[in-house]
Amino acid sequence: MAAQISDRLTVQEQEIRRLSDEIGRLLELGLQGTVEHSPNPVLEQLRAENEKLKYRIVHLQRSLEEERGGPEGTGKPAPNQPPPPPSPQPGREKHQAETNCNGKEEKSNGEKRTSSKGTGKNENKAAKEANELKQEALCAPLFIKDRLKLYETLKREHDALLSDRATNQSKTIKIRLPDGKLINGESWRTTPYQVAAGISQGLADNIVIAKVNNELWDLDRPLESDSTLELLKFDNEEAQAVYWHSSAHILGETMENYYGGCLCYGPPIENGFYYDMFLEGRGVSSNDFPTLENMCKSVIKEKQPFERLEVSKDLLLEMFKYNQFKCRILNEKVDTPTTTVYRCGPLIDLCRGPHVRHTGKVKTLKVYKNSSTYWEGKSDMETLQRIYGISFPDSKLMKEWEQFQEEAKKRDHRKIGKEQELFFFHDLSPGSCFFLPRGAHIYNTLIDFIKEEYQIRNFTEVASPNIYNSKLWETSGHWQHYSENMFSFEVEKETFALKPMNCPGHCLMFSHRPRSWRELPLRFADFGVLHRNELSGTLSGLTRVRRFQQDDAHIFCTMEQIKEEMNGCLQFLQSVYKVFGFTFQLHLSTRPENYLGETEIWDQAEKQLESSLNDFGEPWKLNPGDGAFYGPKIDINIKDAIGRYHQCATIQLDFQLPIRFDLTYVSKDGDDKKRPVIIHRAILGSVERMIAILCENYGGKWPFWISPCQVMVVPVGPSCDEYAQQVCKDIFEAGFMADVDLDHSCTLNKKIRNAQLAQYNFILVVGEKEKNNNAVNVRTRDNKVHGEISLTSAIKKLKQLKMSHSKNAEEEF
Repeated sequence: MAAQISDRLTVQEQEIRRLSDEIGRLLELGLQGTVEHSPNPVLEQLRAENEKLKYRIVHLQRSLEEERGGPEGTGKPAPNQPPPPPSPQPGREKHQAETNCNGKEEKSNGEKRTSSKGTGKNENKAAKEANELKQEALCAPLFIKDRLKLYETLKREHDALLSDRATNQSKTIKIRLPDGKLINGESWRTTPYQVAAGISQGLADNIVIAKVNNELWDLDRPLESDSTLELLKFDNEEAQAVYWHSSAHILGETMENYYGGCLCYGPPIENGFYYDMFLEGRGVSSNDFPTLENMCKSVIKEKQPFERLEVSKDLLLEMFKYNQFKCRILNEKVDTPTTTVYRCGPLIDLCRGPHVRHTGKVKTLKVYKNSSTYWEGKSDMETLQRIYGISFPDSKLMKEWEQFQEEAKKRDHRKIGKEQELFFFHDLSPGSCFFLPRGAHIYNTLIDFIKEEYQIRNFTEVASPNIYNSKLWETSGHWQHYSENMFSFEVEKETFALKPMNCPGHCLMFSHRPRSWRELPLRFADFGVLHRNELSGTLSGLTRVRRFQQDDAHIFCTMEQIKEEMNGCLQFLQSVYKVFGFTFQLHLSTRPENYLGETEIWDQAEKQLESSLNDFGEPWKLNPGDGAFYGPKIDINIKDAIGRYHQCATIQLDFQLPIRFDLTYVSKDGDDKKRPVIIHRAILGSVERMIAILCENYGGKWPFWISPCQVMVVPVGPSCDEYAQQVCKDIFEAGFMADVDLDHSCTLNKKIRNAQLAQYNFILVVGEKEKNNNAVNVRTRDNKVHGEISLTSAIKKLKQLKMSHSKNAEEEF
């Protein structure tokens, strides 16, 4: 800890010297009158920064003295004193108590270590300090100082340029707020933060990021011209992404100082953020998390400002020459002469930004998970260490998140799958699930449910091969872009592969004979087994597997039929999700930059999709430019019982596969070269993944129609065992998952309780009375007692409840 404070102290003193020199330089330039009466805003800002750094110096000095036992070894912190002026000292890198790279203090000449006979409080403090030293980080890498030196030179040039623009190019600009109000500002001077503070300091303190002319913008970055301005708080999705991106930089700074490795990517994700680091010959342990969190807290406490700097690609290659991964990004991803870096504290990182104003905006941060990954997900590249974190502007939100995680942990489908004996995985077939009888019941019930819907909606089920020659995938284009994710092998000097999707095979089925307009729309549905060669490190229960099935369908139709088919697809998914109890979000993704085909066709198709969504009556959002290169699409995200969103269903238009496979039909006017349009459509998506989502949505408390534990028969005593077995047999033969409890070591109440805990929807108790009346006594897993009913009537009611896909069968019985 002492080593870290010493390093920070040195850096801060260098920063103060730099700012003092800058103030002197500006004074010499004589910017805008005298300092006393008409101070330059840039000069005032530098002075303010100087004062802050002086204060921070004192704070760090005190921390350093406390770490080393106080001034003159007294064990007491230094008294509060006003911050002294910066005084550069020769040999300042030699601190009063030198610290080696292992974090152990070494006595300097003339210094004596004294031990105090402290109270229990002092002993606790000493123990705490000893524990901190045990968890001490490695010494800061040397490249940090070299990087900072180059950055500071570039920053001085940037600040001088910005100052010149503010002085010579500034003009009055109009700033339009969302409510239409216009505010005057000055180009190259006025910042979004200043506008917010002019409205309300409370607003300024609560905003995360600005949006200028529909572009995310740093709060302290000056506006350059007339602008529209939005001020986004944490409840905005884009603001959350910025907030978590800034938090990733805090984690990155900590990881760099702690591990000394090469940082790679550190993006925000749906809930939180992560940072990847290359550590040669070393891994990351969850035991590191408390230390990393404490170091992050120190960074947050320092309120390090985020600084944006645009730098030439050549200079950045020099700045990041120590990091082969950053150099790869620059050489392979950056196709412009310049790009941006952001600084917070000693960290300088390639980044488009934007970011929050300073690290102090992050109020609470938690490191909660780590894993291994490959550089850019490629298994033949370097192995990286990934650390995940989450942060919030309010400790209350963090508590809610932690409670959510606990609930999600209880509902984890892998845990429930094991407890209810639904499925398991084995190392001899990684990524391929073994579904046990109860799990297979759920699997088959889902497929049967969709098949029933197919009959109603005029889909034709087909069965296609599992193995194809690679020439098929070359025709479809998948071989060029997806072959590394396919299981391929050689047969008689030809390359074959297991199919990862059904669409190319369905194209062959469409084209095997001439087609007429009278046959369209043609709806092929296929539950064929698919295989995808997912990386072993990405496999995760049922949500990421190598072997799976989809409720996959492809609709071949004319351009004029798109709207009607889209309406049918939307009604189909609404009907299915209503049975499961899901609500959902709709997103229309339109033409991307790399689209293929004619603009007129895209425009026509997008208008039909938009019209279908409007007719559907549910709210939807536009994702401009997010469509696939082969056609626009509608993405559907379902919301589960604990508020998480999952993408399962998809409806995609495809103009390119019909061209690649030369698909044609004879039109009404005799044209035999008309191209059909293909609609890719799935409702469940992967059946495996849907089972995982349903398992966690219901928390293992399955609705009766799909439940793997529908009926438990419980005899009152041994004399009723034979009748109980007959009841169980009759119910099983009627198509239900039924079991009987013949364990004589348990009391009747214990058997009933066990069945309820195992989530059997109905418990049928049979005694002498029920035996004589050929009846059963019905109660539910929630202990609702329906009483005695004939066995025939009970089976009839159960069938009705199953057929209706009731969500509350136990109440409706």
